[in-house]
Amino acid sequence: MDISRIIARVQAILTTPKSEWSVIAGEQTTIKDLYLGYIMILAAIGPLCGFIKMTLFGVNVPLLGTYRVGFFAGLGNMLFSYIMALVGVYLVALAISLLAPSFGGIKDDLQALKTVAYAYTAAWVAGSGQLLPWVGMVMLLAGSLYSIYLLYIGLPAMMRCPAEKAKGYTAVAIVVAVILGFAISAVVGGITGVSGMMGGRSTAQMNKQADGGFDKNSLGGKMEDWAKKMESASKDMEKAQQSGDAQQQSQAMGKMMATALGNNGQIETLAPDRIKAFLPQKLGGKARSAVSAERTGAMGMQISTAEASYEDQRGNGLRVEITDMGLAKGVMALAGWIGVEKESITETGFEKTYRKGKAFVHEQWDKQASSGEYAIIVGDRFSVKVSGNSKDISALKDAAGSLDLDGLAALKDEGVKK
Repeated sequence: MDISRIIARVQAILTTPKSEWSVIAGEQTTIKDLYLGYIMILAAIGPLCGFIKMTLFGVNVPLLGTYRVGFFAGLGNMLFSYIMALVGVYLVALAISLLAPSFGGIKDDLQALKTVAYAYTAAWVAGSGQLLPWVGMVMLLAGSLYSIYLLYIGLPAMMRCPAEKAKGYTAVAIVVAVILGFAISAVVGGITGVSGMMGGRSTAQMNKQADGGFDKNSLGGKMEDWAKKMESASKDMEKAQQSGDAQQQSQAMGKMMATALGNNGQIETLAPDRIKAFLPQKLGGKARSAVSAERTGAMGMQISTAEASYEDQRGNGLRVEITDMGLAKGVMALAGWIGVEKESITETGFEKTYRKGKAFVHEQWDKQASSGEYAIIVGDRFSVKVSGNSKDISALKDAAGSLDLDGLAALKDEGVKK
């Protein structure tokens, strides 16, 4: 580990990012070197400073005094935050790599990991702001915004996407990062909350008590269950590393990533022909004009997608996308535990996300353009999105409703490896 080299890279990416991205793009490295020589060092700043802040300095609560988290509870929070940050970096990088062809770029997992690692530099460094009262929040916000800027100017150089598509690419990447960050925060927050209430004792100790604990189906109960599974996956990973068996290590890593995302095991997504079968020849009086399907993946994580375009004789069209999100099944379950809903209305339209029965629904409509999208997630695994121009959003809803959503939901456990 070359500290002087790390400092030089941090200074360069923060002060002269445009020229530094060109240098980074041509560098030869490996995933192992990136983690050991950069990611693991900088990603530790936030969790470490948070630990110091909450356990040593404490938080001033008006009228009540200073509140400090117990040492062991704080330590547990730090370790889990750190581990989840390391996993999150790779998951976001994988998503960026998978999305590259959609924005005219080239799929490259290593380049994507380099992109995320160096774009996150600003946010990681700003994590030290947790030690500063008041100003710290400004530092954290500024660091996050600057990381978005670094990602925006870095994607064309690293993933070779056209500059004009960088905005859309960045926006989608941010959405992915936010979803993963939300899930990770929920998991970590639940675990540390449990630890704090139990005086900093381990999850294993808590569950040995016959007379205590959360209800099994409550948020706390699900978090306790997640923690036990994560502990088991961590032990398997440790054994695999000691064995020196590359295949065993790969399987253990896949299991850990699956567990971190709230799944009981790895998931093999639907084959392209299987998911394509849910796109009918006709939809809402429109004939199918184009159809495609593919399955991609890495390190035991897979995503299957099928897309189709429909047009009528007047040229009016709809586009349907069905995605088998695989391991994201666990992320959607996490969102379900917490309850994610929002709504915003403007003069030109609206956007809202809500839960309808067991399904998440997202609606977006632009009155001026007479266009929008209707998306629904069924079985906490499959995303179905219908978009295009129509008189109102009800036409998009009807089109989605005419698809075999029940048949798709029935496959929610298919390919799940226990």
